[in-house]
Amino acid sequence: MLSYRHAFHAGNHADVLKHAVQCLILEALCAKDKGFSYIDTHAGAGGYALDHEWTQKRAEYRDGIAKLWQQQDQWPELRTYLDAVQALNENGELACYPGSPQVARHFKRPQDRLALMELHNNEIDILRAQLKQEGIAIHHRDGFEGLVGLLPPTPKRGLVLIDPPYELKEDYQRVATTLAKAHQRWPIGIYAVWYPLLAKQVDRSTGLKQALARCGFEQVLCAELMVEQQADDFGMYGSGMIVLNPPWQLDNKLAGLLPRLGQALALDSQAGWRLEWLKQAEAGS
Repeated sequence: MLSYRHAFHAGNHADVLKHAVQCLILEALCAKDKGFSYIDTHAGAGGYALDHEWTQKRAEYRDGIAKLWQQQDQWPELRTYLDAVQALNENGELACYPGSPQVARHFKRPQDRLALMELHNNEIDILRAQLKQEGIAIHHRDGFEGLVGLLPPTPKRGLVLIDPPYELKEDYQRVATTLAKAHQRWPIGIYAVWYPLLAKQVDRSTGLKQALARCGFEQVLCAELMVEQQADDFGMYGSGMIVLNPPWQLDNKLAGLLPRLGQALALDSQAGWRLEWLKQAEAGS
């Protein structure tokens, strides 16, 4: 059993990017009354208390969600994301941060279905306690194996979020292999993959992007946010989201959002962002 616990990093710059993209996709799905399926392969505990000793050890949220929390009226494009955070902080103070399952539940309507997977023995108990609700299925299983088994879902439209901790270098290959299988079983689904940007000697993001561009999807969009100069050791200086089958206009929305996020969350003058199509179907094809 691996040791990763997301509480140590809850609400940091990577969470802001991941959950902002997640919300933009869920907004698009909610634009239609027809129900959607949401599948989370690495759900974690669901939500996190920011005064917990684990979260306070590094207090990474102070350079992440806390910066946006202090200027919410300046982020209309992130209204649903900030609303999802507010749902756990009704008194107006930033005391809790939602993981991706809590974010998804914020969007859930009676016609929608959520499937959450988590392998960690302790995290799964917390997840079950936080998200026990009709229309939400919680599975104690490996998310890579479980995803293929759950496809295709009902309803037939929806989003899969894949954000493993990448404790093992094999996780990068497992992401690509799993998505190739997922494409065969559910080619119309939207898939969003989070990954870290690390020091050059350990960074595997380039290989991941190349592999995902070959998984069979016609549209593959990549968004990256760098908050500081590339790390010299093993630190994470930024992160990325790859969206396969992105909803219409997501690229334009991210083109407006990423420069602002990069400026707001910058830790030094080397901060920046990148938005690119790794694969894009030709018009009329």
